[in-house]
Amino acid sequence: MPAADQTLRILAFLGRQRGPVPARTISAALGIPRSTVYHLLATLHEHHFVVHVPEERRWGLGIAAFELAGGYARQEPLARLGRPVLAELVDRAHESAHLAVMHGRDVLYIVEERAPKRPALVTDVGVRLPAHLTATGRAMLAALPREQVRALYPDAAAFADRTGRGPRRPAELRELLREVRARGHATEDGEVTLGLRSVGAVVRDHAGWPAAAIAVTWPSEAGADPRELARLTTTAAAELERRIGRTG
Repeated sequence: MPAADQTLRILAFLGRQRGPVPARTISAALGIPRSTVYHLLATLHEHHFVVHVPEERRWGLGIAAFELAGGYARQEPLARLGRPVLAELVDRAHESAHLAVMHGRDVLYIVEERAPKRPALVTDVGVRLPAHLTATGRAMLAALPREQVRALYPDAAAFADRTGRGPRRPAELRELLREVRARGHATEDGEVTLGLRSVGAVVRDHAGWPAAAIAVTWPSEAGADPRELARLTTTAAAELERRIGRTG
């Protein structure tokens, strides 16, 4: 039991940080001997719950931690809270909307609300798409610590392709995410499906971590105002943040 308790405390501590931290910081903050921290981190690393950034001698949450978050989402609390928010967004935007969570290097769609007379999308519930190509994924990746993004996308082999558009190397992704942070929302134009565009906004939890993202998708020829759709989407994301308990 003590080992289980210490392991969970380490994961909870890492989940509250803005980025990877040294093992000595974990040890000092939690009052766990450094040798024990290293042993537990090694086990967590083996099972992909943490990642090690060797150049900085720091540790952060790994892909398996994201998969736990996806499991939480699939059990419906986030979907139940998000569904009425998306329904209102569709009423205001007159375009289709969806809610997604991170699942490794993919996004997993957990709610879709289709607008009347709009085409079916590939973002049906349960579908996974490469995060770096989608507006929801870009919104969440931009909210992650840069070290975490580097761990997820270490080289060109990590970049999937659908339509020949989108970033293909870590440097291109870093520049794209810098633009997302500057704008306050993410965009996507034909990277997932040619002829369709999206805007997305991150939904942060009480610790400031990207819990999900909301996006609106519309046909390129529809003549919609991307700025107005971005405003509506970020407003909806803020409302979902309030519903899941974010106060700051």
